[in-house]
Amino acid sequence: MFTAAVLGAAAPLFDADERPETYCGQNASMPCRLFWNVTHSPDATRFVETYDLDLWTNRLVAIVITLVIALILRRIAHGMITKVTVGMAEGTMSEKLRERTRTVFDGSPALLSERRRQRASTLGSVLRSIASIVIMGTAMFSVLGELGLDLAPVLASASVIGVAVGFGAQNIVKDFLAGLFMLLEDQFGVGDIVDVGPAKGTVEAVTLRVTRLRDINGVVWYMRNGEILRLGNESQNWARAVLDIPVDYGEDTGKVKDVLKVTADELAADPAWDEIVLEEPSVWGVQGLSGDAVIVRVVLKTAPGRQGDVARELRERVKHSFDEAGVTVATPPPA
Repeated sequence: MFTAAVLGAAAPLFDADERPETYCGQNASMPCRLFWNVTHSPDATRFVETYDLDLWTNRLVAIVITLVIALILRRIAHGMITKVTVGMAEGTMSEKLRERTRTVFDGSPALLSERRRQRASTLGSVLRSIASIVIMGTAMFSVLGELGLDLAPVLASASVIGVAVGFGAQNIVKDFLAGLFMLLEDQFGVGDIVDVGPAKGTVEAVTLRVTRLRDINGVVWYMRNGEILRLGNESQNWARAVLDIPVDYGEDTGKVKDVLKVTADELAADPAWDEIVLEEPSVWGVQGLSGDAVIVRVVLKTAPGRQGDVARELRERVKHSFDEAGVTVATPPPA
């Protein structure tokens, strides 16, 4: 009798005559049918039909697919940016200098130069951030569209704000773009000796907005990247030490050139300097004539940034060689 009472009480919830169409309509959706078959609850079935869970299920699937594709594209973009920036950091070096530097850094291409490592790191970080903002921003707008948000007013407001910011921050945008292209084109980097017109010195820091360099007197200069109109880099790939040696007008120029050639070759063969002097020294000959002196030029191709050290060492050796050979250095006439 107890069992019959329980079954009788439960009978209205599982009436065999009731179908999903009773609560979901003639064109019952799949979620509505599923809820009816699982719960046999009229209230739950009406809730599913009222809020159209079939549509929300499709939207949820579209949102998940959009986010997954965005994350995959972001990962691919980051990998490509890292590969390209590292390749660019190594690609601006001459092959001979690459081999010499690879020897110094135990054969590791990734450690060819601290300057190039910093450049690759900075440029890669900036480009990865830009890629993430573009890809994930586009994905978020797509998600908001799937949720039913009207994007037209949002895009219109963003356009107006972008125009206003663009007019108010033209110099900042100019500096940012100039700094980005400086890094992209490897115009200079930390440790380079550069001449930017108003100032000349060693680069201590490079950001997307300003470049900080220190001149020979120790003065620190801050240059906005957008205001750098011309730039001379004395430290990229290789450098050249150029010495103009003034000798007495009566000296034999052939003898002077022979002394300079021997002295420069000895410097290049010295174990302390053979990794710095990249090619055989060359005596170009008579560079100028005056009533008191003959100017003879000798040049040496050196590692970047080391031309000053090589020039000072060669001057000292030339002085000793001239003393031994009896060559007289010309002295300027009194003022």
